[in-house]
Amino acid sequence: MPVSLLWAVDVYGRVFSLSTGGQQWEHCCDAVLEFKRLTAVQQCCWGIACDHHIYLNVHASDVPIRYQEEAYENQRWNPVDNFSDRLLPSDRWQWSDITGLEHKPLDGFLLPSTNWEWEGDWYIDENFGGEPTEKGGWTYAIDFPATYTIDKKWNSCVRRRRWIRYRRYKATDTWAKIPSEGQSGPLPDPFNDISCGGWEISEEPRGRLSLWAVSLQGKVWFRGGIHHHTPEGMSWEEVSLPGEVVQISCGPGDLVWAVLWEGQLIVREGITRDCPQGSSWVVVDSPNPEVGTIHVAVGVSVVWAVTKDNKVWFRRGINSHNPCGSGWIGMVGEMVMISVGLNDQVWAISREDRAVYFRQGVTSTELSGKAWKAVSVPRDGDIRPNSSTSTSSLHSAGCFFSGEVRAQSVMSEDSDTEADPQRAVHEVGASVSSPPSVHLSNDPEAPKPRIPKVTSDSFISEMLSDRETKRDGAAATSIPEEEVTPGDAEAKSPPPALVLSPSQSGGPGDPQWSTVDLEEAQTHLAVGPAAGRGDSSDTCSLSSVVTCMLGLEGLYGPDDHPLWAWVSGGGCAVDCHTQLNWFNSVTALTSSIQAMSLSVSPAQTAAWRKQIFEQLNERSKREIDNFKHYEQAIEQSVWVKKGTMQWWRDWKPHKWVDVRFALEQFSGPEGHKDGIVFLYYNFNEEKKYLHAFINEVTILVPVLNDSKHTFAIYTAERTKQRWPIKLAAATEMEMHDWLALLSVSCCDSRGIQGPPSKQAIWSITCKGDIFVSEPWPSLEACPYPTPCDQMFWRQVGGHLRLVECNSVGVVWGLGYDHTAWVYTGGYGGGFFQGLASSTDNIFTQTDVKSVYIYENQRWNPVTGYTSRGLPTDRYMWSDATGLHECTKASTKPPSPHWTWVTEWAVDYGVSGGTDREGWQYAADFPTSYHGYKTLKDFVRRRRWARKCKLTTTGPWQEVPPIPLSDVTILPCGDQSVVEQIPLWAISNKGDVLCRLGVTLLTPAGTSWLHVGTDQPFKSISIGGASQVWAIARDGSAFYRGSVSTQNPAGDCWYHIPSPARQKLKQVSVGRTSVYTVDENGNLWYRQGLTPSYPQGSSWEHISNNVRKVSVGPLDQVWIIADKVQGSHSLSCGTVCHRLGVQPMEPKGQAWDYGIGGGWDHITVRGNNIEAPRVRMPSLTDALRPPSTLAARPLPAGNTENGNAVQC
Repeated sequence: MPVSLLWAVDVYGRVFSLSTGGQQWEHCCDAVLEFKRLTAVQQCCWGIACDHHIYLNVHASDVPIRYQEEAYENQRWNPVDNFSDRLLPSDRWQWSDITGLEHKPLDGFLLPSTNWEWEGDWYIDENFGGEPTEKGGWTYAIDFPATYTIDKKWNSCVRRRRWIRYRRYKATDTWAKIPSEGQSGPLPDPFNDISCGGWEISEEPRGRLSLWAVSLQGKVWFRGGIHHHTPEGMSWEEVSLPGEVVQISCGPGDLVWAVLWEGQLIVREGITRDCPQGSSWVVVDSPNPEVGTIHVAVGVSVVWAVTKDNKVWFRRGINSHNPCGSGWIGMVGEMVMISVGLNDQVWAISREDRAVYFRQGVTSTELSGKAWKAVSVPRDGDIRPNSSTSTSSLHSAGCFFSGEVRAQSVMSEDSDTEADPQRAVHEVGASVSSPPSVHLSNDPEAPKPRIPKVTSDSFISEMLSDRETKRDGAAATSIPEEEVTPGDAEAKSPPPALVLSPSQSGGPGDPQWSTVDLEEAQTHLAVGPAAGRGDSSDTCSLSSVVTCMLGLEGLYGPDDHPLWAWVSGGGCAVDCHTQLNWFNSVTALTSSIQAMSLSVSPAQTAAWRKQIFEQLNERSKREIDNFKHYEQAIEQSVWVKKGTMQWWRDWKPHKWVDVRFALEQFSGPEGHKDGIVFLYYNFNEEKKYLHAFINEVTILVPVLNDSKHTFAIYTAERTKQRWPIKLAAATEMEMHDWLALLSVSCCDSRGIQGPPSKQAIWSITCKGDIFVSEPWPSLEACPYPTPCDQMFWRQVGGHLRLVECNSVGVVWGLGYDHTAWVYTGGYGGGFFQGLASSTDNIFTQTDVKSVYIYENQRWNPVTGYTSRGLPTDRYMWSDATGLHECTKASTKPPSPHWTWVTEWAVDYGVSGGTDREGWQYAADFPTSYHGYKTLKDFVRRRRWARKCKLTTTGPWQEVPPIPLSDVTILPCGDQSVVEQIPLWAISNKGDVLCRLGVTLLTPAGTSWLHVGTDQPFKSISIGGASQVWAIARDGSAFYRGSVSTQNPAGDCWYHIPSPARQKLKQVSVGRTSVYTVDENGNLWYRQGLTPSYPQGSSWEHISNNVRKVSVGPLDQVWIIADKVQGSHSLSCGTVCHRLGVQPMEPKGQAWDYGIGGGWDHITVRGNNIEAPRVRMPSLTDALRPPSTLAARPLPAGNTENGNAVQC
């Protein structure tokens, strides 16, 4: 589970954050002002300070927020001046945008605010469509606008070039003020409430958010233009209302609720991708008509509310089709406010003790949860040597608290930051040198301590108090006094023993506090009889909170829990199955451990260990060594397991046949284990059977099947035929039991135990299953290598999309949701239990992927576009190919392990673009699609997406927080020593990153180093001598220069021309070889690589039908190939090995086909095992004496053209 933050504000306006992986509240020291409200998302936090202005805190990341500004310089040719800036009156501007309609001179670009800074000056972009341009960056055309090319022709009358400049957002991890300006100028009144959400409405633009705010006059404002490149947004836009609003809440999707002044609720409707602010409001009655609502909180599909009597209510029936719900359900507990976070988890602040509570038991099936549990964690700095608070610390705080009313403190009013900072102090009579003592009242009839309420009403009272006229005099106060009975008159006269000086009650620089209910804010002072003697007491009791000027230190005693005013969990990701550290009571355990550790010395511990070790040795000799002379009772044991399954028959007609399945396993006298698999079936009323020796089985792999729990058994012979033994179990659990049992038997017969070696070859199937194979030294032998169809593959728990490794043992993987995972060194996980899995280094792993279906329509003259197609058309609801019918109702997750987490929604992020409704148009099925309609377009389609989630276990640990799309690790040679292992990656946004601190002991590294690029990238690879190659999203190749141990990020990118008319998609770099794969499945080799010219000279075509390529540390080449011929049909996704790769023949000679199909990724970058050197005899050797041949030494070490080669 990634680490996220829960934000909160205490009654003194201080901001705190609590990490899901931490156990204490961290004080946000950057907050120089006091805050009233917060609303948080994962990447930032918004807040309203005491000056009623909105502030933004963007969390710092290793990837900076950069925005690319661009302008185009346009020129026209004339016979006198050649190309010049003298344009025709009908031409576009000399400096314009890409359309030429907007004037954009370079000096007209200004920073949006002081929170931005320029990275550098303007420079020319010399890349055009993946191809390098001439030195000046010009592209030519016949006229404006037209199709531009990089070649200048005889009819090229106009030209243009692009200028680029980047600006960077610098105000991270600090509170930046957001201007309160609308489209027509400053807003009329300040803000009182704020809520942020809406990131699930649309994925484009990236990081899009919706910010809703409520002003003091009850108006609602919407801030538009908030996304990744503009985190501050653009401007405020007022939203029409049916009444005055006091509070508003926005969920991650299209759910927005607000509370009216009268206590009713309103729901926003019409929120879409193109209209994020919605279109209309619908009124919903309060849960209790007699008691109005004061607070509402919404999530993905839940709505919680709090009424004025502090009762908590849950709204049932909330979904995307019915945002208003169907009814209210009363919940247990009395709260002052509620916040709903990610996964619809709920936090609240209790009315009784003002503590933060977490709703336990909230799941996708039980959204209301089960019970409230207090978040009892300390704040940073709360742990002190002494558990009591001295009177000096209390005296410096400027107030005393007790359960007995003795006097009331008075303060001057200062409602905003522009008011006079001087504060009046009410002198009550005596000297400060004798501080008053504080005692606890033991009277049972004494008034109970009162906790101030921080609700919408309290803020309303504060608003009204700000509008009142200020009283004159030094003793004027903004706190209204409670009504006093005649019997309490004595309590109103201050005792002569108490004196508050200006230094004690707050100076001009002290902050101001106004976050508690003004009607209940009273300060009670208990002055004991010892006050006159100057005695002090170390015990205090908090009875109420006052809106007064206090310092930041000493607001709470160490034994007092904090009093919270607001909590926001909008950016806090909590998994319902994960145990949080917030509820682990470790205080008593820590103290007992400390006491025990103090009573036991290191010498005693060492003596105990030695004594225990000697006793174990004696027991071993007594129970084992004394019985060695006995003969072994059992020389061979046989174990049989039987079951019933279904078998996919090998011959036509192919169908599922009921069979009996048996595994017979036996062990010899020396412990060697082996076994046989039997499959009994009936054919033409005759009993027959198939069998396979366990030591001949090469892989056991689960097969993706919608209706059956299927797995396949491969042998070397069946791998060549592309026809495995397919079996289907009755239940998923039975299939997993057989897979685990057979896998353990295969590993035992081959003597394989424990985790994979550092040189292991890793691969991933299209289903996401992870397999490893231990390479043999003869695998890369020449001229007689071991066929790769004899390789044994075993499964490792987890689920990944790709994996990368090196020979040091560092292994990284990426999930379908772009989450990065690092290998922990364990084995097993998933359905491997018991002896088939390690007990440690196994963690929970989750993955999320999208399932896509297509809605197809054809145009006809009568009805326009309709779902009635021609008889020869594809299905109107189909997959991407159109050959299989896929409707919303019939489409299921990839396997029973996956569960739906979202509903079906139109996907706008399709290649080629879409219109506002998500449609793509074309002339016919199938052809190239575009996002706009023309007269020749008679068909259209749009893609629907739905996300599903998988939860499993494996030896993988998450590397937060940046999602990645590709990763590469330096492949090291057998004799190389690297202290820090270079690791490069590409984020899902296309940023290039370099991981720092990656070692064998810390394979996850420490931090990311951002490497600047002019465009987003999609593939990267690092090879020998720190050669870094990358592929941009436009298909162009780049080489990073000057990468070294001293300069891990390098200096600059060199643009490498792509193969003619091809766009590259993946690159892999070995020791001296560079291979790439283009979007058409062609494999290319880079020729002319030398140490003096590492960019190479040209591309050479090697093969086609290639999906992925992996080049190892010895320049060995492995690929995932498509359309491999088998005995029955073509196989897609086959592991292939390039034969004949030698230093003088780096391109190899032929392909050796291995396991397949259904494979999607392979990496051999950890296999640095060199093949044994076989020297072929020649005719001249036959004429030489044998002694001469034997005396000839073989070269030692890794050599290339006579020179030693290292990483």
